[in-house]
Amino acid sequence: MRIPLDALYAGVIEPLGSKVVPSGIHKRPIPGPWQIRREGLLGDAQADLRHHGGPEKALHHYPREHYAAWIAEDPGHAQKLTRPGAFGENVSTIGIDETSICIGDVFAAGSALIQVSQGRQPCWKLNLRFNRDDMARRVQQSGRAGWYYRVLREGTIKPGDTLELVERPRSEWPLSRLYAILYHNPLDLGELSQMAQLPELSHSFRALAARRIATRAVEDQTARLGGPFERSKL
Repeated sequence: MRIPLDALYAGVIEPLGSKVVPSGIHKRPIPGPWQIRREGLLGDAQADLRHHGGPEKALHHYPREHYAAWIAEDPGHAQKLTRPGAFGENVSTIGIDETSICIGDVFAAGSALIQVSQGRQPCWKLNLRFNRDDMARRVQQSGRAGWYYRVLREGTIKPGDTLELVERPRSEWPLSRLYAILYHNPLDLGELSQMAQLPELSHSFRALAARRIATRAVEDQTARLGGPFERSKL
């Protein structure tokens, strides 16, 4: 598996949506070569470091094929989906998606080495980005959420370098299986037990699985999907 990397995407903190919330979700292509550090792409910014960024979410990858699917479902998205970066992704490629990427996959990207650490849990800033109160929930339910990498080895990516799969320790764990557990079969205790023991999965996702097992309940997702504006309606 070799996927060309012709561009990477970074954002600056700027007002988002009618609520004027600070966010770095709007990513734009930046010139290479690109420096990959433990915390992510040099030059990329996140406004909320509690929920975004950090070593386990250093880089966000979103398949470019999903753009056509969103436009087909809602042509009103077309204006916002003229180029990659609209979903806050740093990496945009064609040819791999949540059905073909597995937890723990290790990729060489230029001189950097990165590993799939977890899926994305969509948040309410997607609602503001697309001016739809239900956009985060739609991304979650669709399974078209993308994934995150941790950086195993810092390095440099040059235009024309490739994303090359070099190790697949968990071939039985495609991202689609993870999303099925999280959002469609959330109290499947057998699957949750296996998920909680995946060493390549981020600590926060393993802890989430363990909490569901312990409580026999699904966590309240209102704040994540609706944000403070949704809470204010309650």
